[in-house]
Amino acid sequence: MRPDSALDYLEPLETRTRGVAVLDALADMVERSGLKIGDRLPPEVSLAATLGVGRSTIREALNRWEGLGIIRRRRGDGTYLSARVQTSRGLVPTMVRLEGEALLRLLEIRRTLENDVVRKATVNATPKQRRQISSLCDILLIEVNAGRPWRKADHEFHAAIYDASGNPMYGQILANLDHALERGRGSPFGADNFGLDSFPIHRDLADAIVAADPVRSVEVINQLLDIVVDEVQAIIDGNMLS
Repeated sequence: MRPDSALDYLEPLETRTRGVAVLDALADMVERSGLKIGDRLPPEVSLAATLGVGRSTIREALNRWEGLGIIRRRRGDGTYLSARVQTSRGLVPTMVRLEGEALLRLLEIRRTLENDVVRKATVNATPKQRRQISSLCDILLIEVNAGRPWRKADHEFHAAIYDASGNPMYGQILANLDHALERGRGSPFGADNFGLDSFPIHRDLADAIVAADPVRSVEVINQLLDIVVDEVQAIIDGNMLS
């Protein structure tokens, strides 16, 4: 398919709408035109002209998609689709679906890394590091149970595990993965209550590391990730949106 032929599935927006309306229009274009992974999108200037918006608006929307791993840009060549795009027909906004699907892809990569880092931390941690991991878990659960902001405590708990693995690159890679996924303002995947169901078993993870039981620690980190995956899928399916 010629990239420009996909433009037939766009209509000018009634107003110079930024953000969600542009993203929804692009998702609808991709789905209705039958663009597949590996296909090139129409040029930014053509997208902007067809929608009746500024080129900077299109660039902003495509930057968002790039942050979700939906497209990839080849300098001097164009923009290519790198993930499936399906618009929502029910209660779930299209961008929530796309964010959730991107998060599932991220969690698949994260699972591989977390399994390895937790195993190494359980084996390599010094007695002092085991005590620190346990103590930081206590602090984390106190903050969560009290309904206070918990992200700093969560970061410190997991950072202690990464440090105990003996390979500082784990922490850097996992942090970069989190930053790579751009979440929209008001995204349910960035809400304070997202992932809360996984926190009680953080205690089991800390206990397994303290007990130097790598089999148990890997089992628990997978249980933890399963809970998050199930929550993401529930949001995508519209089961957790008000």
